[in-house]
Amino acid sequence: MLTQLSQIIVSGLAIGSCYALIALAMVIIYKTSEVLNFAQGEMAMVSTFFAYSLLSTYNIPFIIAFPLALVFSLLLGMLVEFAFLRPAKNPTVLGLIVITLGAEMVLYGFAGWKWGAETKSFPSPILDTRVYNLKGIVISQLNLWIFAVCISLMLILFLFFRYSKLGVAMKATAQNQMAARLMGIRSKRILSLTWGLSSLIGAVAGVLIAPITLLDPNMMIDPLLKAFASAVLGGMTSLPGAALGGGILGVVENLFGWYVSTEFKSVVAFAIIVIVLCIRPSGLLARHYVKKV
Repeated sequence: MLTQLSQIIVSGLAIGSCYALIALAMVIIYKTSEVLNFAQGEMAMVSTFFAYSLLSTYNIPFIIAFPLALVFSLLLGMLVEFAFLRPAKNPTVLGLIVITLGAEMVLYGFAGWKWGAETKSFPSPILDTRVYNLKGIVISQLNLWIFAVCISLMLILFLFFRYSKLGVAMKATAQNQMAARLMGIRSKRILSLTWGLSSLIGAVAGVLIAPITLLDPNMMIDPLLKAFASAVLGGMTSLPGAALGGGILGVVENLFGWYVSTEFKSVVAFAIIVIVLCIRPSGLLARHYVKKV
């Protein structure tokens, strides 16, 4: 019984780590520009398809194709910010959401036109079928890599925002764009780089998810919803909160699917959003601010 529960928790943490990565990408953009980027999933999907093309069409080794896909995702994120967000003049929150939804549909349509709607197998060298037995707990090679990559990325992001000049500039822009400009920070460039960084993190999640879910234009719809729920649970302005929310959601979802019903696993994410917004709107680790006017 204990081994079975441990197995469910480990599997939940593995998929929750992918949710956490996408949630981190969404939080990075929200902290800097207060934009809920619902195109995050499609940005990751297009970058994953780009990696697929390099691997399958041009037979480029994974060790080279993966960095190239990350560079592509960085440029894609900057392009989306420049083409869709920057032209908007003083948009409302609703307007920003509609803009990101428009970007999502453009990327979705482009992927369907370029790569087709049929499901493809992503040629990853990391196999989900190769498993290891750790004292009765079975964990796949892919899940081990997911843990390693997610923890490493979270640590890198923490060090980046804490100690690098660019990370500090991003934090300053997030707190007050006008003050950041007065201090000599080029806020527009910072926003563009923020979108690029967010897209890069999403691409890593896409490459990790593709071998599990298979590759098609719809592959990131469900993970994006779960990532949004994770970000809401942990706090839309907290990077550690997004990581924690992803882990919690993955475990709770797995427990619900095992002990209640797998058919309603997706309901858990929406239930968590509703409950958190009712009880603690700021999330588990974010601070709640009240503006007086």
